[in-house]
Amino acid sequence: MSKEAAVATNIGAPAESVVLSSVRWQTYEHLLADLADCSAPRLTFDRGTLEIMSPTAEHEKFNRTLAALVDLVAMELGIACEGLGSTTFRREDLQRGFEPDSCFYIQNAERIRGKSTLDLKSDPPPDLIIEIDITRSSVGKFPIYAQLAVPEVWRFDGRALMISRLSHGEYVPTERSLAFPLLTASVLSELLERSKTVDRTTLLRSFREWIRESHPL
Repeated sequence: MSKEAAVATNIGAPAESVVLSSVRWQTYEHLLADLADCSAPRLTFDRGTLEIMSPTAEHEKFNRTLAALVDLVAMELGIACEGLGSTTFRREDLQRGFEPDSCFYIQNAERIRGKSTLDLKSDPPPDLIIEIDITRSSVGKFPIYAQLAVPEVWRFDGRALMISRLSHGEYVPTERSLAFPLLTASVLSELLERSKTVDRTTLLRSFREWIRESHPL
């Protein structure tokens, strides 16, 4: 690794994240194979630049809370949804690969159901990606998501959640979710703020009640 990659030193970069440059695709593939059974660290590859990120406990708390909210709203509204967590997605021809904090197939859930492996050359990308950016920015990931045509990204920075939709190859902020029109950035931000002071069970119970009041069957 030391002969193939040089550490990119960034002033103020968080300890949880390391960026390497001049990394070969084969090295990236070997690392993925070696870490296949590990939940951390998570790897992002962009044309020779490799980011290795180890999520913190706070990071994972918000990630799992958001994922639970997605599962609950899908269940309550009867929307097909396949959650694939931090599955590795990559395309060698584009020299890009990533592992989201969480991802979901919603509009394309039927197309990937039952598949043990996915090939982004023929299979669709996730319909929704969740990114938690408390200790570092994943703005650099947006071009990767855009090139792979991920239609929607939720990004939480510890204070507010931003919903972005893909439009003409770029992400634009929007208040309402594409996958779940009932949900807005404001509602999700309020729920995540409340999650800082209440347990997840209480939060999910109140969220379920809100869904049923807002969208009666």
